[in-house]
Amino acid sequence: MSNSPPPPAAPDIPAQDAESFCVIPGRADAGLVLLCDHAANAFPPGYGTLGLGPDQLARHIAYDIGAAAITRRLAATLGAPAVLTKFSRLLIDPNRGADDPTLIMRLSDGAVIPGNRHLDDAERDQRIVRYWRPYHAAAARVIDACAAAGTPPVLLSLHSFTESWKGAPRPWHVGILWARDGRLALPLLAGFHAEPELIVGDNQPYSGQLEGDSLWQHGRQRGLANAIIEYRQDLVRDEAGQQRFADLTARILRPILAAHTPGATAMNAKPQPSIDAATETELEAAAFRHLVAHLRSRGDVQNIDLMNLAGFCRNCLANWYQEAANAKGLDLTKDAAREIVYGMPYKDWQ
Repeated sequence: MSNSPPPPAAPDIPAQDAESFCVIPGRADAGLVLLCDHAANAFPPGYGTLGLGPDQLARHIAYDIGAAAITRRLAATLGAPAVLTKFSRLLIDPNRGADDPTLIMRLSDGAVIPGNRHLDDAERDQRIVRYWRPYHAAAARVIDACAAAGTPPVLLSLHSFTESWKGAPRPWHVGILWARDGRLALPLLAGFHAEPELIVGDNQPYSGQLEGDSLWQHGRQRGLANAIIEYRQDLVRDEAGQQRFADLTARILRPILAAHTPGATAMNAKPQPSIDAATETELEAAAFRHLVAHLRSRGDVQNIDLMNLAGFCRNCLANWYQEAANAKGLDLTKDAAREIVYGMPYKDWQ
C-alpha cells in the first residue's frame, strides 16, 4: 500500500481559456475574486495592431504594465480565482460602462489609434458582444459560484499607473481606489501605510468613483466589498518588482480576508446605499454648506491653525471653489470666492 498523500482536490473554480478572457482557478471559499481588466496588449485575429507600432503597444495606453503578473502570483499565493482579459484596452476598455464615450479610444495620451478612427456603431457593438460582454459575464459567473459556496467574496481589481503624467512625476508607489464602501479599501490603506518606505495614495492618482466601471458593475451593484490597487509602473516592470508587490499585497490581504467570515463584522457590515449622481451632488453641496457655516462660526480658529493641523484653510476652500467655478465657465474672482467662504469681504474678516 502506498503511503503517498492523496492528490489535492480540484479547485472549486476551474481554469477557463476563452477568446476574450481567461480564468485562473481557485477556491470558491477563498473570500476573494481578483480582476485584471487591462491584462494584455494583444489583439484578436483580424485586427492586426490597430495600426500601431511595437513601441506604442509597449506603453500604458495598450495595457497595465505588470498588473497581469501580479494578479497571477497573488491568485497562486492566496488560492483565489482571478479573471483576466486577453485583449488590449485599445480594442475596447472593460473598465468602462458600455455607454461610456471612452469605451473605445480614438486618441490616447497623444497617440492616434488608426484602427479606431473611423469606428462605426456596428463595429462598436461587435466589440461589446465579442470581447467586453464575455469578460464581464465570466467575472459574474465566478462571483456567483463563490457566493453559492457560502462565502460572498470581496473583489480586488489590479491596475498600474505611469510614474509621471504630462511631465509631472507621481510620488505615490501604490494607490488604493474606492468609492463609498470602505470595507476593503480602508484596511488596505492601513496595511500599505504601515510600510514605511511606501507613499500610498488614497484615491490617487485616480478617483475610484467611476460609474459603470468593473467594480461598479460587480461590486457596488451587488453590495460586495471592493477596491482597486494601482501599482506605479516603474516599480513593477520587471519580475523582481512584480514578485515584491505580489508578496506584499498577499501579506496585507491575509488578515483582511481572515476577518471576512460569516460571523465577522468588518467585511460583512451593511454596505452603503447606492446613491445616484444628482443626489450625490446635493449631499456634497449640503456638506460643503455645513463646513462653511462651521468655519464662519469659529472665528477663534485662525487659518494658520487649520494649515498646521489639517493642511488646508479657508483660503484653500475659496480657491477650490473659484477653480470649480472657472472650470464651469464662470468668471468668479478670488475675492468673490473668499466672500462666499468667509460670509463677508475678506478685508472685513481680517
